[in-house]
Amino acid sequence: MTITEFPPKLSHNKSSAILNAGEVALVGSGPGDVELLTLRALRFIEQADITIYDRLVSDEILALLPENAEKFYVGKEQAKHCVPQDKINQLLLEHAKLGKRVLRLKGGDPFIFGRGGEEAEFLLQNGVNCHICPGITAASGCTSYAGIPLTHRGVAQGCTFITGHMQNNGQLNLPWQNLVSTQQTVVFYMGINTLDKITEQLIAHGRTPETPAALIRKGTQTEQQVFRGQLAQLSNLVKQHNITPPTLIVIGEVVDQLTTEQLSTPGFLSAKEYKHAKTNNIKQA
Repeated sequence: MTITEFPPKLSHNKSSAILNAGEVALVGSGPGDVELLTLRALRFIEQADITIYDRLVSDEILALLPENAEKFYVGKEQAKHCVPQDKINQLLLEHAKLGKRVLRLKGGDPFIFGRGGEEAEFLLQNGVNCHICPGITAASGCTSYAGIPLTHRGVAQGCTFITGHMQNNGQLNLPWQNLVSTQQTVVFYMGINTLDKITEQLIAHGRTPETPAALIRKGTQTEQQVFRGQLAQLSNLVKQHNITPPTLIVIGEVVDQLTTEQLSTPGFLSAKEYKHAKTNNIKQA
């Protein structure tokens, strides 16, 4: 068997991932693990003259940039914006107009809570071509690496991704009545700081306090931590373990479907450990 080292040497022949001077590539880098990059993303990374990147882009992915490529950090944290969005838009436009091949590198997927649509719209309005490169969004990548299937036959027939970030008016106005089905998995992005409100409203609208739930911190990365419990226990888990962003909140019966254990290797499920966990669960029942 031949093992190919990462990153592979790629040919740009017959590829649509050609970044021309004066164009911008909006690229999703995935949830952190460099091996979850798409080949299309890697092709754009290899061509960048300048990269404007976010906080959640991992060091391993940044290391793939050309040595002579400029790097400009515009990371954001909740309630702490390093560079305002309108300034980011202007940076992308400015460097494209200078004839550079501009890489806009975002964690996860640019079009899922990444404001990629706003940036593309601004650039198109100003005459700049955009390449779109989706990435594996955190809800998919992090849950998979934690051993949590977002859907499972007979358990969850759908899933909802939603932001737990406060609105400018300080309110968390969400369609709570649509998030309480027992056959639906709900994943909250950016919800650690509003977790008390999230759990309170979900329970008030019909989710049982005993609903399985998990907190996934730095999912898909070597530092990945998964804290499992019940919906009503999540706030206590945050306090007990001093859990901070970036952390994903997962709510639904699928949380305990495959394992209730912390995976020793993110993304790897051990048949031996699975059998052991299932035996213990039967005994406890």
